[in-house]
Amino acid sequence: TNEVEKRLEAFLDAYNNYAGANGVWISGFFGSGKSHLLKMLALLLENWEVEDITARGIFLEKIKENEILRSDLKKAVAIPSESILFNIDQKADVISKQEMDALLAVFIKVFDEHCGYYGKLPFVAQFERDLDQDGLLQDFISEVEAKTGKDWPWIRRREKRMAKAIDEAYSQVVGEQIQGIIDKYRNDYRLSIEDFAEQVNAYILRKGDDFRLNFFVDEVGQYIAGNTKLMTNLQTVAESLATKCKGRSWVIVTAQEDMSSVIGETGHQQGNDFSKIQARFKNRMKLTSQNVAEVIQKRLLLKNEKGVGQLSELYHAQVNNFRTLFGFGDGSATYKNYRDKDHFIHSYPFVPYQFDLFQSAIQNLSLHNAFEGKHSSVGERSMLGVFQQVAIKIADHEIGQLATFDLMFEGIRTALKSQIQSAVLQAENNLDDAFAIQLLKALFLIKYVPEFKATVRNLCVLMTDSFDQDLPRLRDRVEEALNLLEQQTYIQRTSVIYEYLTDEEKDVEEEIKNTEVETADVAGELEKIIFDRILKNRKIRYDENGQDYPFSRKLDDRLYGREQELAIHVISPFHEQVESVDILRMHSMGRDELLVIMPAEERLIRDLGMYKKTEKYIRQNISTTQQDAIRRILS
Repeated sequence: TNEVEKRLEAFLDAYNNYAGANGVWISGFFGSGKSHLLKMLALLLENWEVEDITARGIFLEKIKENEILRSDLKKAVAIPSESILFNIDQKADVISKQEMDALLAVFIKVFDEHCGYYGKLPFVAQFERDLDQDGLLQDFISEVEAKTGKDWPWIRRREKRMAKAIDEAYSQVVGEQIQGIIDKYRNDYRLSIEDFAEQVNAYILRKGDDFRLNFFVDEVGQYIAGNTKLMTNLQTVAESLATKCKGRSWVIVTAQEDMSSVIGETGHQQGNDFSKIQARFKNRMKLTSQNVAEVIQKRLLLKNEKGVGQLSELYHAQVNNFRTLFGFGDGSATYKNYRDKDHFIHSYPFVPYQFDLFQSAIQNLSLHNAFEGKHSSVGERSMLGVFQQVAIKIADHEIGQLATFDLMFEGIRTALKSQIQSAVLQAENNLDDAFAIQLLKALFLIKYVPEFKATVRNLCVLMTDSFDQDLPRLRDRVEEALNLLEQQTYIQRTSVIYEYLTDEEKDVEEEIKNTEVETADVAGELEKIIFDRILKNRKIRYDENGQDYPFSRKLDDRLYGREQELAIHVISPFHEQVESVDILRMHSMGRDELLVIMPAEERLIRDLGMYKKTEKYIRQNISTTQQDAIRRILS
């Protein structure tokens, strides 16, 4: 609640006092509640009413202390508005993300549907809109329904088959004979961001002076991830709405990570787009996942009176063993233990370290591309969902038994790529030892958590399933299982640390891709290639007088080395105007320079970036890696 309160204050202040930025970027990891917050904002700003209870009333009830927030909330809800709430991936139908206007098409579709038109076919929606604006839509619908005996929603879905009836009804209401009207709309229809913004503005103006129409877009991060065109599309949609509607249409989106993570590798051109989209989405609401444990405790693990009594007794009997049972050692990061009796009762049957460690596990698995779709926030991976699944699985446990860490694996299993969990699948088919399979699942989860050291002692903590655990016996079982897994090559041991085996080359590749490099480093590399390997000579020979003249070396408006009277100026694919040859020529006029424009080659930018990332990754890791296999790959 405190977390949301802080974010809400900043948002409502921006919403009430529009200052040019009509975009809101809500980010947060799985289970941090961003989609929920988006839905609540959509209901709240429109002030939904159910059975005489308004969203405003419910929220004001929750914030009795904070007068500023109360007054901002009243002010925001007093602005009449409508909310269009949608998940962009679900609404995208079969629209290809490769299409330039894929994102715009989704916005047009949901807006058409909101207006009561046929969003699935935008040209039919345009046909309906034009009739509506002329005040003829209802007459046309009555006419076509009378002719066919079918209702209009049924007819418009089959517009090709029903073309004759549509023509007749249309001719009747407009008073002149017209044929192929729907075909005409199909052929003439063009997507345009400007037209879309005009239509939204016209809708807003019809609704009155202060009215606002707001778009609430869930999971935009996974939709635009790494695709510069879609990112620019989003920025232009928000910008056009701001320009045309003067702050009366907001675009509020959710993404798993903050903008820079979603947008990924940015070259010079993308960097420019990125700064524009950042300016447009100036209002940020970053939700942290520190509150996930609290949400899980309140929504899933609340105990009744009898349970509180039993767990109180258990706490007093076991409080002195917590450090021994759940303390990590061997240079591993320290994780939370039970703080006090209340914390114990709220967390049981889970141990506090499990919330943080599991969160870190899925974050790092996501970074290593273990899940289907890099930014997809599938339900199975929501932490709430996973903990609920585990709680149901151990429902018949006795009081005093605990959830072991390996149980979390089942919660994310369906969202994992099959090749990354192949060792687990293989072990389940071939090993008879159930405990060894459990241990393998735990090792899988912590595979990419760098701060966790998978030593025998720490693995014993993960596999502790009750307070009466026989620790020496557990240690023997863990060592036995580790030996079996190592013999069968499911895991590898480096000194005293055990590790789940995946395809190392893939892991290295993924880590290289996630390495960040400065655009300046990449440009520097390109400068070396051009001026040291291609244009090796430092002077130009003028054949008529046999003289050599030194020249300045310039790349993308930057001078390398000393300035001379003549210059060779290379424009690389990183330059923001690389595709606007006329603008470049204009800038170059009047200077004694030869302008060389490289083609806007995506692959060159990608390869140069990858080369610098690889170089940096190897420099950082070759001396620190303990494993021969990894050292061999790096070499």
